[in-house]
Amino acid sequence: MPHKFKGQCFCGAVEIEATGEPAGMGYCHCDSCRHWSAGPVNAFTLWEPENVKVVKGEEHLRQYNKTENTDRKWCAKCGGHVMAGHPGLKLIDIYAALLPDLDFKPGLHVNYAETVLPMKDGLPKMKDFPAEFGGSGIVIPE
Repeated sequence: MPHKFKGQCFCGAVEIEATGEPAGMGYCHCDSCRHWSAGPVNAFTLWEPENVKVVKGEEHLRQYNKTENTDRKWCAKCGGHVMAGHPGLKLIDIYAALLPDLDFKPGLHVNYAETVLPMKDGLPKMKDFPAEFGGSGIVIPE
């Protein structure tokens, strides 16, 4: 039976569940993610949509689309960020901090050309995105 990872918003009104294993994990350094997360880098976990469920409080979820690439969702009660849909990629990003039981094993950094927090961890640093996700595929030095 596949493992289930449970998470919740800041106040607990919205609960989510991710089943199986993420399609990918890493760090995003783009300006948009930094502003949305209020941090210098965003730790992401990407999931197939069929593996993500809102199990409680869906009525509290709100959505904001700065661009057509990302559907950011948060809890209307506490303002806690929950997840972001990426329609073009057909993946859902659950912020890594929301899944405490998931063994976070990042595989790369994306949008590293925009970083404000250089990280020397030996992982590939993509200028923008891998080519298979519509980016340049260019890896830049640490």
